[in-house]
Formats: sequence, C-alpha cells, structure tokens
Amino acid sequence: MKGRTIILDHIQDREAAALMVDGKLEDFLFESDAPAPGTIYRARADRPVKGQGGMFLTTPDGPAFLRQVKGLAPGQMILVQVSGYAEPGKAIPVTQKLLLKSRYAIVTPEAPGLNISRSIRDEDERDRLLEIAHEEMGDMDYGLILRSACAGADGEDIAEDIAAMVAMAAQVMQDEGTEAEVLAEGDTPHLLAWRDWVEPADVEREAGGFERLGVLDALDIARGTREPLPGGAFMFIEPTRALVAVDVNTGADTSLAAGLKANMAAAKALPRALRVRGLGGQIVLDLAPMPKKDRRGFETALRAALRTDSEETILAGWTNLGHYELQRKRGRPLLQEFLK
Repeated sequence: MKGRTIILDHIQDREAAALMVDGKLEDFLFESDAPAPGTIYRARADRPVKGQGGMFLTTPDGPAFLRQVKGLAPGQMILVQVSGYAEPGKAIPVTQKLLLKSRYAIVTPEAPGLNISRSIRDEDERDRLLEIAHEEMGDMDYGLILRSACAGADGEDIAEDIAAMVAMAAQVMQDEGTEAEVLAEGDTPHLLAWRDWVEPADVEREAGGFERLGVLDALDIARGTREPLPGGAFMFIEPTRALVAVDVNTGADTSLAAGLKANMAAAKALPRALRVRGLGGQIVLDLAPMPKKDRRGFETALRAALRTDSEETILAGWTNLGHYELQRKRGRPLLQEFLK
C-alpha cells in the first residue's frame, strides 16, 4: 500500500487514529484515561516543593505539578495547561504558558506578537498570511502563530481557525471562578489527526479500517519489544521504571560495516518506534559496535530523523561506557497500557 492514509476508527470502544505511510504505521493516537495534553485547568496552588523547584496543585483530575514556585502562594487560583502525560503514580505535568492550538493557528494569550512558521519562506505567501492575521487579531493583546499548514490554505479557513482559537482564549482568560475546574478539554485523537497530520493523505472513516488496512498487525509489533530494521538488523526497546533501554543488534550480518549499518538504520527508525509506543523520559541506546570515528555520522542521522518528530527530544550525548542518551518529552500515553 503506497502513499499516506489516515484511518479514523475505534479500539476497545475508544477513539483512535492511525497514520500509515507506504504500508507502515507512522503514527498512532488513542484516547486515554489520563487528561489529554492541552487541557486547561483553573487550579489551586497547594504546597511548594522547593527541593524540586516546583509546586503541587489541586485540579479536578487529581494532583498536578508545576515547575515554578516564585510568585505563587498556597491557596492561590491559577490557570495551567497539561503539558504531557505523567509517569504511573506521579502528578499531572502542567505549565502556565497557555497555547490554544488548531490546524492553522496557535493563540498565545500571554505572549503577544504575530508570527508565521519559518518553514513558509515565500514572501508573497507570508504577506498574505500577515494580512489575514492583522485583520483577525486587530488590536488584541494576544499573540498568534500561523502554522506551516497555512501555506496555500484558503484564507477563510485560516481566518475561521484564528477566530475560534481567539474566542476560546478569551473565554479562558476572562474566567473568574473560585474553584478548581476544567476550562478546556484537550483534543481527541480524531481532532488531533486533523490538526497535526496536515500533509495530503487519503482518509478512511468506515468502521473496521484498522483491520482492513493493516493497523492491527502493526500494533501487534509495536506492543512487543522487538523492532525490525532494514538489512536484517533489529533493536529491542524495553521500558523500565527508570528509563527506556534500546539495544541495537546486527542480526545475521557479519561484515565489517554491520555495526555502522545497523546503527544508522536504528537512528532513522527510532523516532517512529518511540512515537508509536508512546515512550519518553530518559532513553539509553546500547548501539552495535562501530568505530568512534563514525559516532558523528550517527548523531547527524539521529538529529535529522528527530527534526520532523512531533515530540521534543534532547540529545544528551555519549556516556563513558559508549552508550548514547536522550531525554524525550512524555507527550503520548503508553501503548502497552492501552493494549493490555
């Protein structure tokens, strides 16, 4: 199956969305019991934890943790937004930097200014988008970022998106409630697929699409620890409580360049493998043997693969034992928890 296909379906009576590219599962979104990133709360400051540089908050969905203490006092009501998924048994991660995000527009209520995605380089197109932005925002103090999906998009659709996000921002910022409350829900998987998977694709909405188009078979592989790589190599991806361990193996290849080939293949495949599995936090790569002179090439390949990834990842570098470390945002729920 060639090309891009977006499949909107359900698994275990939960909403889910899959992106297949040339027959391979490129991304997978599903409904979780945890609050979705993007959810906005009116929360109550509870108690500071100075040793961790943050404060616990009370929300309708349970305790949350904000990495900030300065300027906050216990009992104070503040607006916060869910920034990712918590590890089991830990508080919901939240931030005070609110983002109201849609397909074309991101409204930043407390960060004024009009900005256009740097990936849009055509000056005429940038001028067109700036005109739309100025017309919709007027003298409003809110900030606006026009996303890369705006390139070539219909002006009325962009304006409608901006207006919807501005209205939601105004509703949230003008809130005067005094109790912990959910002010805006995070996007559902189907809405996230529309919002973030913007490249041209066929869309399959009929029930049973996951089975017909190979999504369930791909999920069976992702549920396991073994991820096949081109050329017969493979890697094991095993989450523990402390970190995610990735072990790269050359398979049956015994040539002198086997280790380098396996590691380069792992660099290209790793972002997708982590994304589909919903893995984040500390990630340690135990790579196949290769000369130290090839390390720079591996890092370049990994950095290039992460450039288009949806989750923020920090390349921490090499350890004394020759492992490579990453720090990745927990922006997805764990697939293993969903498909038990």
